[in-house]
Formats: sequence, structure tokens, C-alpha cells
Amino acid sequence: MFGGFKVQGKSEEAARALLADAKAVEEAGAFAVVIEAVPAALAQMITDSVSIPTIGIGAGAGCDGQILVYQDMLGMFSDFTPKFVKRYANVGEVMREAFANYAAEVASGAFPTEEHTYKIKDDVLDEALLKNGAAPEGKRAASNRWDCKECWCTRTLKKEER
Repeated sequence: MFGGFKVQGKSEEAARALLADAKAVEEAGAFAVVIEAVPAALAQMITDSVSIPTIGIGAGAGCDGQILVYQDMLGMFSDFTPKFVKRYANVGEVMREAFANYAAEVASGAFPTEEHTYKIKDDVLDEALLKNGAAPEGKRAASNRWDCKECWCTRTLKKEER
């Protein structure tokens, strides 16, 4: 609600306001309250003051439950890590490498290969296309691909061919 990664409730006035807000949320009928980036002792005080569950995000162990965003816990981002985040893995680097490899293989034509595609019998495809008027008879190339100069081409064109 306040924007950014800034610890809330550090002054006496701010702590009182958070405590009052938690009670107001409870009285309004909320089933739970999320407490994020609040000093642990204040979060414990809020938890003790309300009857609904408190869920902490960087608010210490005194809350009734905990949230740790999986992108943070798995190290999917490296630009900024809030103090309350504990990384359990560093999959971000592995993911970036995988995405780069995928993009390079698609651009080069190395993916997808025949191993990654589904088959259809030539006669089934020919009949389906002929009956739908999608391809003139006899235009099938020897390589099992259509002549790419026609608008009904099935080959992925490289950028310079588009």
C-alpha cells in the first residue's frame, strides 16, 4: 500500500497506526491480515491484539503464518533482494540460460526438430487441404514441405524471408 521496500511502523505514531489499522480490519470482518516489512516485535504485538490470523512477510516469526514469494526464495531475480528474503536456490541463473538457449535455437532453426513435432500421413493432409481448397493439387514438395513461395506455406520463414 505504501510502495517500495520500506520498513513500516518504526516510529511510535506509525506503530500505533498499524495496530489500530489491524484492529479496524478485524472489526470490518476480514478473515486475516497481512503484515509486511514490519519490525518483529510490533508484528508480535499486532498478532497478540487481534483474533484473526496474521500472515507475515518480513515481519518475524510471531505471526500466525508466513509468506515468502517463490521468485525471491528461488533466486529468480537478482536486481534487489529484500532483507527478509532467504534464498533456498538460485534458479534465476539457470532460467536465464535456458531462455537464452531456447531463443537462440528458435532463431537458428535448431528447434523444433522432427523429434518435437507430431506426424500426419501425407494422404490425410493432402486430402484435407484439397477438400478445403487450401492448396492446388500437385504442389507438394519432395521434402514433405510445401513450396514456401505460396501463401499456405508451413515452413517457418527466417526474418529476411518475410
